[in-house]
Amino acid sequence: MRLTPGPARDVDLDRVDLFDLDLYGAGDPHPIWDVMRDKAPLHHQVLPDGREFWSVTRYEDVRRVLSDHREFTSERGTVPTHLGTDDAAAGVLMTSTDPPRHTEVRRPLNARLTARAVRSWEDSIRATVRHFLEPALEGEVFDLAEQALLLPAMVTGPLLGIPAKDWAELVQLTAMVTAPSDPHFLVGNEDATLAISHHELLTYVRDWATARRAGGGEDDSLLHHLMSVRPGGAPLSEEEIALDGYSILLGANVTTPHTVSGTVQALMERPEQFAKAQADPSLIPDLVEEGLRWTSAACNFMRYAVDAVDIAGGTVPAGGAVVAWIGSANRDATQFPDPHTFDITRAGAKRHGAFGFGPHFCIGAPLARMTLRIFFEELLGQCASIEPAGEPQHLRSYFIAGLTHLPVTVQKRPTP
Repeated sequence: MRLTPGPARDVDLDRVDLFDLDLYGAGDPHPIWDVMRDKAPLHHQVLPDGREFWSVTRYEDVRRVLSDHREFTSERGTVPTHLGTDDAAAGVLMTSTDPPRHTEVRRPLNARLTARAVRSWEDSIRATVRHFLEPALEGEVFDLAEQALLLPAMVTGPLLGIPAKDWAELVQLTAMVTAPSDPHFLVGNEDATLAISHHELLTYVRDWATARRAGGGEDDSLLHHLMSVRPGGAPLSEEEIALDGYSILLGANVTTPHTVSGTVQALMERPEQFAKAQADPSLIPDLVEEGLRWTSAACNFMRYAVDAVDIAGGTVPAGGAVVAWIGSANRDATQFPDPHTFDITRAGAKRHGAFGFGPHFCIGAPLARMTLRIFFEELLGQCASIEPAGEPQHLRSYFIAGLTHLPVTVQKRPTP
C-alpha cells in the first residue's frame, strides 16, 4: 500500500471494504482510515460470506484493544486470516495465548532478547549489513525490497540456530504465511499457500528439535533455549515447541524487511531528510523510530471481545472480532501532529505502535531496533545518494504493509 497517501477524498463508509486486497496491493487505505478516525472510530463490516468484524482506528482505542487481554482475548486468533474460523493453535501457540500462560512462556525468552542481551551481537550484525550492501555499492540496479527479505534471516539465523543453507527457504515460507494472496508467494490458491507454509514450517521446527535432542549437548541458540522453557514448572510439549518455534521464525523474518525498504523509499522521496540524517548521524535512532511509525509493517492485529464492550463510541458484542489497525493508529494526529509527513526529527515518534502494545509487544523489538539502526548507519555512511531505478511494487496483503520490489541505484561515497 502507498505510505505517502494521496489527497483526501470522499469516502462512503457503508461501502468501505477493509478486506479488499487491491486496497493494499495497489491502493491507498490512508484516506479511508483518516475518515474512519474522524467519523467512525468503531466501524462494523460484514463480508459477503457473512463473516463480520469491528475496526478501531484511533491510537488510544488500538492501544486498549491490544493491551487488555481481559476485555479482548488472543485465544481465538490474532490475524485477519483467521476471521470466522478459530485458530486451532489458540491457547498453545504463544502469540494466540493470553496471560498468565503467555507470560510464563515469554519471560525466559525475553531475557535473551533485552537491549542489553542483544548488544553483544552488534559487531556481527554490522558485518552482516555490510555484506548485504556490497552488491548495491557496485552501482548496478539493486532491488532493495526483494533482497531485504533475506536480511533478517542473515541477522537472526545464527541467533536462532538456523543454518545458512535453510534461510532462503524459511524466508519464502514465512512470506507465504503472511501474504498468501501475493503473486510472488501464492501456490495454487490462498488456502493451499497457507496450508503448505504452515505444514512446512512446523515440520522444520519439529525436525530441528528432534535433531538437537538426538545430538545431545547444549548450544546458545534461541530455539534451543525454547526447548528448556518450563512454564508452571512443566516442560513445553512437542506441539508447543513446534508452534512457538514457528511463531519465532515468523516474528524474526516478516516485518523488518518492509521497514527497511519503506523507510528507504521515504528517504528517496525526501532527499532533504536523507541529507539531514547523513549530516548528523545522531539522528539515526530517530530516523529508525519514524521509519517504524511510517511503515507500520504489521498493519493490524485482531482480538475477540470477551464480553460486550463499549469502545470508540459504540459497542462490540460478546465474541465479536475486533481488528486494531496499527497503520491507522500510527497516523493519528492527536498523537503525531501532521502525521502524513515523514520527519526524522519528529518529537515523540517512539510512541508508535509498530511493535504492538501490551503483553504481546514484539519480543524482538530491541534486536529489530538495533538492526535497523546499524543498517541506516551503514547505508548513510557508505552511500552518497540512493535513487529509484524503477516502479515499486506493493505487497498484496491486508496484514503486512510492505514492498515486494524497490529497484534502486546507489552512488558510493568516496573513500576519505
